[in-house]
Amino acid sequence: QVQLVESGGGLVQAGGSLRLSCTARGRTFSFSIYTMAWFRQAPGKERDIVAGITWNGGNTYYADSVKGRFTISRDNAKNTVYLQMNSLKPEDTAVYYCAAPRRVSNIPISRGEYANWGQGTQVTVSS
Repeated sequence: QVQLVESGGGLVQAGGSLRLSCTARGRTFSFSIYTMAWFRQAPGKERDIVAGITWNGGNTYYADSVKGRFTISRDNAKNTVYLQMNSLKPEDTAVYYCAAPRRVSNIPISRGEYANWGQGTQVTVSS
């Protein structure tokens, strides 16, 4: 069992930056061996992957819409994954979720492959 706790969301003007954090808590969850990912869901839309990172940070994935603007990273000593978001746009407005997959794997793209989710943090970008 693992609890994922996100923080760092908020209201920012277009062009601004935010950094999201997600800390994993759970005595039986080996954070350092799992891929971690960030998803987002805007009102009326599907929950889609934004970025993912393998256990050692060796591989990353970014949705086309955020490439060059967002950076995912992790600190295994702190059981924490981050999402640095720069050059934010109004279309980035969504609830952002941290997620861990069902199995130790590369970076699953489908949300169905993820079994553990945070509560979500709201990111609002004003124009």
